[in-house]
Amino acid sequence: MPQPPMRAPDPTPPLRLNRLLLTGAGGGIGRQLRPRLRAHCAALRVSDIGPLGEAAPGEELAPCRLEDRAAVEALLQGVDAVVHLGGISVEDRWQPILEANIVGVYHLYEAARRQGVKRIVFASSNHVTGFYGQHETIDALAPPRPDGLYGVSKAFGETLSRLYWDRYGIQTVCLRIGSVTPAPENRRMLATWLSIDDLERLVLASLRTPVAGHSIVFGMSDNSVRWWDNRHAAHIGYRPQDTSEAWRAQVEAAEPPWLDAANPVVACQGGRFVRLGPCDDEPAAPAGG
Repeated sequence: MPQPPMRAPDPTPPLRLNRLLLTGAGGGIGRQLRPRLRAHCAALRVSDIGPLGEAAPGEELAPCRLEDRAAVEALLQGVDAVVHLGGISVEDRWQPILEANIVGVYHLYEAARRQGVKRIVFASSNHVTGFYGQHETIDALAPPRPDGLYGVSKAFGETLSRLYWDRYGIQTVCLRIGSVTPAPENRRMLATWLSIDDLERLVLASLRTPVAGHSIVFGMSDNSVRWWDNRHAAHIGYRPQDTSEAWRAQVEAAEPPWLDAANPVVACQGGRFVRLGPCDDEPAAPAGG
């Protein structure tokens, strides 16, 4: 299997925050970002409802359920900025999505308002626009077309964060994260793939930019196949350095060359998520972008 290129040294100096909060630190992406973010703050407060392990030097462990308003209020005390990965990251039934992704994100922004936190990096999702076709190229001004309740909850978070910017001046960069996997697994991921190194670059750019306002950035590496246009987020300064091209031949050899336009799973940008809900008797989607 092709291997990704060696990571180039990051020419930008470390970001130095006093205390940075990382929610969802026990999830798949959170576990990878956690050690990377420690270099950019005096204290990294990590939170999740699952196991967090032992605190590394410079870390503060803060287990928290997002639906617990008082706990979220305490979680944001003394925090300079938030990287919010917490919540449910797959298609699921309504009640858990409501509690974690809708009530929970409201608690987060209310606590940020009361505690004076002025910068949040919000992990949104490409599934906010999952019903656009793979033949289309969209930008941040395209209306949401979520492909399930999970996508709806992320669209809610984007809209709520817009309110808190307009009314309270809390700056948010919404990251419509693509597929964070070691390598692209199918044709769809040739467009949606985001390396963990590029995700780190994206998060740091979102924290570092002097004036973020309210911004939406599609989280993808420098892939040749592009459905998403980041022109409206140029001020963030995100410069991806990885690409899915190293795996193109392998992926294309494993899948038919033509898409079935009548099958939304292969014709829509959201892939299998377009068929995973929203009925409460349907199983939740497995993890993955």
